[in-house]
Amino acid sequence: MRAIVSALLLLMVIVPSALFAQVHELPTAANMKVLGLVGGTSWHSTVEYYRYINQEVNDLYGSNTNPPLVLYNLNQNEIHALQLSGRWDQITDILSEAAMKLRAAGAQAVMFCANTPHKVYADVSRRTGIPILHIADATGLAIHKAGLTKVGLIGTKYTMEDGFMQQWLREHYQVEVVVPTSAAIRTELHRAGDGGRDGRWPRRLARGR
Repeated sequence: MRAIVSALLLLMVIVPSALFAQVHELPTAANMKVLGLVGGTSWHSTVEYYRYINQEVNDLYGSNTNPPLVLYNLNQNEIHALQLSGRWDQITDILSEAAMKLRAAGAQAVMFCANTPHKVYADVSRRTGIPILHIADATGLAIHKAGLTKVGLIGTKYTMEDGFMQQWLREHYQVEVVVPTSAAIRTELHRAGDGGRDGRWPRRLARGR
C-alpha cells in the first residue's frame, strides 16, 4: 500500500504540476496542497492511509515535516447496511456530503481511504466539483513501475465483482485484472475483510497466506 500512497502523493497532491508539466521539485511545506481524507470505511484502513501519507512526506523531506490533512470519519455500520440493501444512491449522498464538508474545511483535493467507495467515484466527483484522487491511478502507476501487465485483485465483493477497479485499470493503464473465479472464495474474502466483525483483513491474508 505504501507504494500506492507514494504515487498518489507525488503525482497528484504534493507535486500536482507533475501531472501536466512533469515538474518534480518538491514544494515548500507551506505550499503543499491540503488533502481531505474520507475515512471510516473502515477506520483500520484509514489509519494505514494516514500513517503512510505522513511517513512518505517525512521521508521525502528528510525531516518530520507533516502534510496538511483534514479527516472526515464516516459511520461504517451505516455504510455497510446501505451496501447490503443496494442503496448506493444514499452512499453517494453520504460521500458527496463528506467531500463538501472537507472542501469547506479547506481541502483542495479528496481521497477515499478504502477501495469500495470508488464504486461511486464518478457520481461523487460530478456532484462535488472537487478533485478526488482515484486509488486505481496510483495502483496503475505502481503496476507499470513494476513492469507488470496482469495482476490479481482481492477485496470486498463489491471491489472484486462490480468491475469498477478493473475497468479503470484496463481503460487508463492497459492492465488486465483477474479476481478469484470461485464465488465461495470471493465471499470468504469479503467476510474476512469488509464484511468481518471488525473490518480488518486478517494478517495471514495481508501476508499472502
